[in-house]
Amino acid sequence: MANQRYPIGIQSFQKIIEGGFTYVDKTNLIAKLLKEGQYIFLSRPRRFGKSLLISTIHAYFDGKRDLFKGLAIDNMDMDWTPTPVLHFDFNTGLYDRQEGLEERLTKYLSSFESEFGLDARNDLNLALRFEYLIKAIHDTTGRKVAILVDEYDKPLLGIEENPELFEKNQALLKGFFSNLKSMDEYIRFAMLTGVARFSKVSIFSDLNNLNDISMLNDYGDICGWTEKELLDNFYTGIEYLAKEREESFQTTLTELRKFYDGYLFASKGQRIYNPFSVLCALKAKEILPYWFETATPTFLAKKIKKSGIDPGALNGESQSYSNLIAVGLGTDNVTALMFQTGYLTIDSYDPRRQRYTLRFPNREVEIGFAQNLLPLYAPSTNMPNSVFSLSKFQDDLYDGDPESFMKRLEALFKDIPGEDHHESTYRAITYLLCILSGTEAQAERHNYKGRSDLEVLTPEYIYVFEFKYNQNVLEAMDQIKERDYAGRYTLDGRTVYLIAANFNENKDQRGLEYEIKTM
Repeated sequence: MANQRYPIGIQSFQKIIEGGFTYVDKTNLIAKLLKEGQYIFLSRPRRFGKSLLISTIHAYFDGKRDLFKGLAIDNMDMDWTPTPVLHFDFNTGLYDRQEGLEERLTKYLSSFESEFGLDARNDLNLALRFEYLIKAIHDTTGRKVAILVDEYDKPLLGIEENPELFEKNQALLKGFFSNLKSMDEYIRFAMLTGVARFSKVSIFSDLNNLNDISMLNDYGDICGWTEKELLDNFYTGIEYLAKEREESFQTTLTELRKFYDGYLFASKGQRIYNPFSVLCALKAKEILPYWFETATPTFLAKKIKKSGIDPGALNGESQSYSNLIAVGLGTDNVTALMFQTGYLTIDSYDPRRQRYTLRFPNREVEIGFAQNLLPLYAPSTNMPNSVFSLSKFQDDLYDGDPESFMKRLEALFKDIPGEDHHESTYRAITYLLCILSGTEAQAERHNYKGRSDLEVLTPEYIYVFEFKYNQNVLEAMDQIKERDYAGRYTLDGRTVYLIAANFNENKDQRGLEYEIKTM
């Protein structure tokens, strides 16, 4: 497929098919969904294909069977009778002002009333007007209605720091969609998608008939691509990418897997690639972190910083199923929010304890996480004339020069605002810098005697850190040795450096003290 077309940013199923773009066939799962459910909710991170999924379902309800020629659903026993569709897309719109959401909903209702030849019911509030609309369409056409809501939570994301507006938008959405509960006789199918899951105290508290398929094994790959789907649909594109990188096909596939694969949304599912990032890489013929530039929620980074949670400790956190799904947008459960927004994914599941262990899915996410968070801990790193050089810090790590990179950290730490001088701050900054340097960095690594603050691995060197604040650097080094933090690397073959660091706030000796030893 030398002229293969990549549908980057195209969320319309009809445009993809008619434009000759590559479509990864998910219609077998769509057919299963349509047959088994009436009220559906799906949570997936941004840029994972939710809008395309909704668009594909819309095309099915429009009865556009020609668009589905050759796809799995075309050979299945389905009812292709056209169905009236009410499609709400909250991807667009300005919701950071008082009347933004209300204006958006009013615009949709007016458009639907016009489309179906109904009188505008401006005399009713939005919730009652929506209810009237559904009944009127049913009575006029003699058909039940399909309701599709894409990115329901967009009017709430990014306005958490404005509690008054947040509560207003939440109440407006809750009142608007609560009508669905008592309208079974008029509704053929309803589906809502978003990033954040609904909770008992949030938007869908009245919709106890809404089936959340977000973590069900049967629908684990309804958005995103399995590696088989990647190879079946984009083999030639990967070949071109490998040629551009002057490496083998297998090496390029391994890099794609490292950067974009790894998402797991169900305990027994397959790991999934981020489709947006893969398409960008194949189109540009470069493997780079594309997703975080368009999908990073700034509110999440602020929550992590404000909570005091060690960023590195989030990788490997465990949560119960109820914690992961029953969480509202205003929650303080940072781990659950990171899971919902795509920064953490399922690593393993313990059925006996009913707990999920979570981790970063891939390199792209780690980079996005670190780049978004580092300026909040070390503002000077984001300044054009910063005295700190990430590239030189990276060189020191890979060249095995801990003395040099510790001096760089000392200069950086002195620029940290006084209220943020804590052991956890220094540990977080070092961890984030090591992630951005391309190393394998693991915070709070456990062994049989305790846990190290940070362990950093490069191809030739390993660094084991212990951080203190206003304590004794020699005691920190003794702790590394006594608790045998580096013991797991005895037979590794790489040079292992033990680094004890203490930031002293004493006015006469203010600065970073450190001691470096080899194992």
